[in-house]
Amino acid sequence: MFKKTFVHILLMIFSLTTVGCTNVTNKNDETKDTHQEEKSRAQNWNESSLFKAGNYTLIGEKGRLGFIYDDSEVLRFYPNKTQKYMWHFWGEDKEFEGKLKVVATYENDGEQITVLEGVDIGGPNNGADRHTPSNMSLPKSGMWKLEAYLGDNLFGTVFIKVHKK
Repeated sequence: MFKKTFVHILLMIFSLTTVGCTNVTNKNDETKDTHQEEKSRAQNWNESSLFKAGNYTLIGEKGRLGFIYDDSEVLRFYPNKTQKYMWHFWGEDKEFEGKLKVVATYENDGEQITVLEGVDIGGPNNGADRHTPSNMSLPKSGMWKLEAYLGDNLFGTVFIKVHKK
């Protein structure tokens, strides 16, 4: 009887210890979850959100970067159609060192092209800390990831759909 009770007590202690440990999380796990969510969004290649800045609608990362775009027929991307887009940036002064370069990656085959390079950015505009006009064109319909670099540093990413003609 003593052995049976002793075994039950040990099993109970083991069970409680195991259950209690399964709910423990730490800051590194939370950081990994955040990075996994960002990676998952990037892998899904969803078009970036539209947001307001001043009197304009932009596409991109609200409070970080975007360009004037409202998904209207006039501003939509179409294959090989060059359009004018005004980029806006929010950040600390030290982040704005270097010229703007935008590298586009095509979702279907990973093809990369440089859309903009060596572009100076100007001062505040429409509530943003910096801005610059640009002419951009993408060669194929489908989803594209636009990575904006200032100097050698990735500043942010915008996902855009190029519509069929």
